[in-house]
Amino acid sequence: MVLVTTCAFLFIMNNIASAQSREHYTIGVGPTFVPFEIQAKNGSYNTAHPGLDVEILRAAAKKENFTYTLKVMNFAAAVQALEGNQVDGVIAAMMATPERAQKIDFSKPYYNVGLALAVPKGSSIKGYSDLRGKTVAVKTGSTSEQYAESIQKKYGFHITRFNDSNTELSNVLVGNSAAAIDSTATLLYSIKNKMNLKLVGKAANKNPVAFGVKKGHNQELLKRFNAGLAAIKKDGTYDKIVKFYTGEHSKSAIPVQSSADRTYFGLLKSNASSFGEGIKMTLEITVVAIFFATIIGIILGILGATPSKFLRGLSSSYAFVFKSIPVMVLAFFVYIGIPNLTGEKIPLFIAGVITIVMENSAYTASFVRGGIAAVDSGQMEAARSNGMSYFQAMRYIVLPQALRIMAPSFINQFIIALKGTSVLSAIGVAELTQQGTIIISRNMEGFKVWLLVSLMYLAMIGLLTYLSNLVKKHYQLEK
Repeated sequence: MVLVTTCAFLFIMNNIASAQSREHYTIGVGPTFVPFEIQAKNGSYNTAHPGLDVEILRAAAKKENFTYTLKVMNFAAAVQALEGNQVDGVIAAMMATPERAQKIDFSKPYYNVGLALAVPKGSSIKGYSDLRGKTVAVKTGSTSEQYAESIQKKYGFHITRFNDSNTELSNVLVGNSAAAIDSTATLLYSIKNKMNLKLVGKAANKNPVAFGVKKGHNQELLKRFNAGLAAIKKDGTYDKIVKFYTGEHSKSAIPVQSSADRTYFGLLKSNASSFGEGIKMTLEITVVAIFFATIIGIILGILGATPSKFLRGLSSSYAFVFKSIPVMVLAFFVYIGIPNLTGEKIPLFIAGVITIVMENSAYTASFVRGGIAAVDSGQMEAARSNGMSYFQAMRYIVLPQALRIMAPSFINQFIIALKGTSVLSAIGVAELTQQGTIIISRNMEGFKVWLLVSLMYLAMIGLLTYLSNLVKKHYQLEK
C-alpha cells in the first residue's frame, strides 16, 4: 500500500521534472565541512561566503548560466545519492581518487588538499608511529578513511568511523579516540575556532579535489562546470575565493564566537532560528507520518483479525518486514534504493515521511490487531447473529470498544515516531538532530549543543507523555 503511494508520487514527480529546464540541476553537498562548506545559522548556503566548494560552484554556474538546488547530506550519503540518481552532481571537498573514478566522472581539479593527524593538546603522540594499539577517528566514506586503512597494519592502530568531522573530532577530545585523520584545512579551522587540538607529523596523501557526476551521466553539467571553472580562473575570481578560505592569511568565513555566545543561553539565543527550524521539521514529519501510519495501521490491523488466512498473512508479513528492518536502512532504501530502481528522485521530506510511515504503520497494525483481539469474541458473534456483516460488526460494535483499549498506544506510537525522525539526519533531513550537528560544526561546542537538543526532545516527548497519561486516566474513569 505504501509502495503504491510511493509509485504514484514518483509518477507525478516525473511529470514535473520533465517540464523543468535541463539547465537546472540538483547538487549534493555535505553539511558544514569548514572551510569547504559553511552553512548559515538557518542551515542554508545562501550567504556571501558559503565555503570554498559552494562559492566556486556559484561562480562557475553564473559564468555558464545554469541554476542548481543544493541538497545537504553527509558525504557517504551524497555519494550514494549520486549513484542512485537522487542528485546530478556532488561537490563536497571530494578528492578525485582512482577508486572513486571507477564510479564517478570528475571535473578538472579546483583544489589540492592533504590529510593531517590531530591529537589533543598535551598528548604525547608525535606521529603515526606512536599510535600502535590506539584508536584513530576518521570520517565515513572519506579519503581519510581510505588513507587510515592503508596504513593501519603498518602502525597497528584501530579505526572508528563517524559521519561528520565535528563528531569525529569531539570523540578525540573526550578521549574515546587518541587521534583523528582529516583534511588539514578543516583541522586548522577547527583549532582556530577554539577546539583544543594540535597537528602532529607532516601532511600526507595529497589529492586533487573535484566536482563529480555519476559515471557516464550528466556530461553536459560536467562540461559546464569545467568551462565555468576555467572562466573564473581566467578572470581572477578563483584566486580571490581560494585566498579567502585558505592559506596563511585566510579570513574565517565564520568569526570565532565570543565567550558569551558559548554559554548555554548564548548558544540557544544565537542559534534560535536553527533550533526552531529543526523542531518545526521534526514535528511536521512526525504529524504527517503518524497520520498516514495510523490509517494504514488500522486497515492492516483489521485485516489481521479477519477470518481470511490470506489477509491475516498479508497483515502479519507487512508487520514483520517493517518491524524487522532498522529505520536507518529503511531511510536509505527509500531515499537512495528506490530512485536507483526507478530513476526518479524523491524529495527529502517525502522520503522521510515514507520511512516513518513504513515503520510505525507496522507497529500500529500489531497493537490494533491486539486491541481487536482483546474485545470479547461474543460481541462479534452477537452482532453477526443480528444480521450484520463481518465488516459492519467490526465497524459499529468491535472497533469502538477496541479503540478505547488502543487509545494510549496511539499516543505512545506518536512518541516513537517523533524520536525516530532523528535517524533521518543520515540522509540529510534538516530535523532537530541534523540542525544540532550543523550548529556544532560552527562552534565545536558538542556537549552543550547536544544537551540543549536533548532537552528539546525531552520537552516535546514530555508533553506527549502527559497527554498519554490524560487519555489513560480518561478511559479508566469511564470504565
